[in-house]
Amino acid sequence: MTVHGSPGAAHRTRPVVRTVPAATVREGAGFVVHRPFPTPALPDFDPFLLLDEMGPATYGPGEALGAPDHPHRGFETVTYMLDGAFEHADSAGHAGRIGPGDVQWMTAGAGVVHSEMPAAEIRRSGGRVHGVQLWVNLPRARKLVAPRYQEIPAAEIPTVRSDGATVRVIAGTFAGRSGPVATHTAVTVAHVRLEPGAALVTELDPAQRCCTYAFGGPRVLVVYGDGDRLRLTADGPADLLVLAGVPLREPVARYGPFVMNTREELVAAVEDYRAGRFGAIGA
Repeated sequence: MTVHGSPGAAHRTRPVVRTVPAATVREGAGFVVHRPFPTPALPDFDPFLLLDEMGPATYGPGEALGAPDHPHRGFETVTYMLDGAFEHADSAGHAGRIGPGDVQWMTAGAGVVHSEMPAAEIRRSGGRVHGVQLWVNLPRARKLVAPRYQEIPAAEIPTVRSDGATVRVIAGTFAGRSGPVATHTAVTVAHVRLEPGAALVTELDPAQRCCTYAFGGPRVLVVYGDGDRLRLTADGPADLLVLAGVPLREPVARYGPFVMNTREELVAAVEDYRAGRFGAIGA
């Protein structure tokens, strides 16, 4: 698959500048995730704050764990499911369920209490769970926007297939298609599946920095340098999450589930949460 720009235009293919192995950590109630950032090797990937691969894991009855009620302020959380199903709810009154290929994009903004758990039948009877959680930073001017919830079913995510490559565009513009998610930050998020020997060549906004993460396998994040064209290849079958975004280049002050610009704003976030100003799920 090759997506070209204007005829005769000079292009620069982005070089690989580094690779970062994912760390294995426990999150939420104790479920295992593979995390390429934030780690000591890569504290963030502005404008992205965190990338976790959840699983793949097959749970027995009563074993599946998630992230019960917890607060967020100042950024967006994204959940993309590959296998299994998750159930979400927040204190702004939003609730939903996502399964394979679905996306849940939550803007925490001024603050919400959020719950994300494996679906009830998986918690009860067991089953396979595999997905990705991504945190997208909000610019200073939008840190305190009203919370927003976007649930995008798999059927509404544009898919492009050609020459051994399948591309699903979740947000931004990639491989000539635009994703359905409305974003506060200029980002591109896509899932690329390559058959052995396939190649994908596509233009990418040169103002965006870019990385890819392989689901499963070696679990390595690949960081690309400057350019206006991205070339992805695979010797064997590969599933890649493509992340690109225009850096905010703003101060980042983070404390657990709060991401602001200053320490004073973090203190205010904690005080507001403890005072109940984020509300409660089901209240």
